[in-house]
Amino acid sequence: MAHRNHRLRLGRVLVASLVATVAFVVLEVAAGLKANSLALLSDAGHNFTDALALALAALGFYFESRPADEIKTYGYHRAGVLAAFVNALTLLGLAGFILWESYHRLRAPRPVDDLIMLVVAALGLALNVAIMVGLHRDQGHDLNVRAAYVHMLGDALGSIGIIAGAVLIRHLGWHVIDPILSIFIAGLIIWTAWDIVRDTLNILLEGLPRGMSLEGVAQAIRQIPGVKDVHDLHIWSLGTSTHALSCHVVIADVPPSESAPVLARLNRMLAERFDIHHTTVQFEHTDCDISLNGCTILVPARQRPEPLSRQLPPK
Repeated sequence: MAHRNHRLRLGRVLVASLVATVAFVVLEVAAGLKANSLALLSDAGHNFTDALALALAALGFYFESRPADEIKTYGYHRAGVLAAFVNALTLLGLAGFILWESYHRLRAPRPVDDLIMLVVAALGLALNVAIMVGLHRDQGHDLNVRAAYVHMLGDALGSIGIIAGAVLIRHLGWHVIDPILSIFIAGLIIWTAWDIVRDTLNILLEGLPRGMSLEGVAQAIRQIPGVKDVHDLHIWSLGTSTHALSCHVVIADVPPSESAPVLARLNRMLAERFDIHHTTVQFEHTDCDISLNGCTILVPARQRPEPLSRQLPPK
């Protein structure tokens, strides 16, 4: 029940943040055009991608909540990951556009209305901080929510830069600060996008979950009482916070009923220490020649079948 209430709260936060961000984007575009400020227009673009991040996070949140079915047997865990990846790519494209426009503004600076810049940037900072507070609880373990959270952090830093730039323009008259701020914002966008691209690609390519060591997991499995060795170990992420594992575990030649406690201890350890709840474990009781190509069963000579010519009765 508590988990369900938590999910409902997060859904409401995402929707409310999306509505507020879209409204602010409209305000910032109008203010940027009126103030002739590329920094405000760039920040509006950044806020638009924030709105996209929130929309995709809400969409991913919806799909991740859907149960598995006969076609999507693991469910829709990667819907949110794919949404975060698409969002990060749009961020990189936007950063390139801002850098191009900033280059032209540096060559021919234009006067801007510093008061409008100051007021709108202060409103943007307040909005971003409020959304970050709402998302803070979930950004640590959900990649899609973290994508939205990091966008808000980057845009909050951008708002602080615009406020400082507006003050300098007002007191020193340095209008070239406006495109310089735009370059700074573009750098923030690239910084926020790169980490997300790396993490989402790692999940989509079924890489080892971030912060996890394959050898560390193998050593922990070998320490389970009853386990002799482990090989063909594979670990990957189904979604941002859902991991899966498959492996071959060598145990003594015992009846299945006696191997059940070993499996229970193994699954409990994986869940508690590594947060891995989806496991496929194959028990073996033969010696194996472990290689990258898998397991080759070595049958003792006394157990090998006689050649066919020796098995056939004499004519």
